[in-house]
Amino acid sequence: MTESLKLTVDEKDDGLAIIHTDGYINNQGGEEIARVAYDLIDKGHKRLLLNLAKTKIVNSIGISILIEIIEKMLEIEGKLAFCSLTPTIEKTFHIMGLAQYAGIHADEEAALAELS
Repeated sequence: MTESLKLTVDEKDDGLAIIHTDGYINNQGGEEIARVAYDLIDKGHKRLLLNLAKTKIVNSIGISILIEIIEKMLEIEGKLAFCSLTPTIEKTFHIMGLAQYAGIHADEEAALAELS
């Protein structure tokens, strides 16, 4: 799988940013998400939402990088949430413990309500 990950970022004025993913989250995709997330944190965003509506696969390295982002958010007392996951990715995130530290929501509207 060499599908590259595409990201779009929607920065809000209130410290919230939404990262939309499109593609496979592997080591390269995970590192790109981390780079964008850390840039947003450096700009003062303490609430991040990852919308995975266009992501069908996350491998173990991608998950480990997402866990690093969760740890960074905990350090800065921020909040991270995921939305629009496939059933398989959602189940994997629960098994791997990501759901303990980051909200998982059916859609962007529900996630934004929780992050507000």
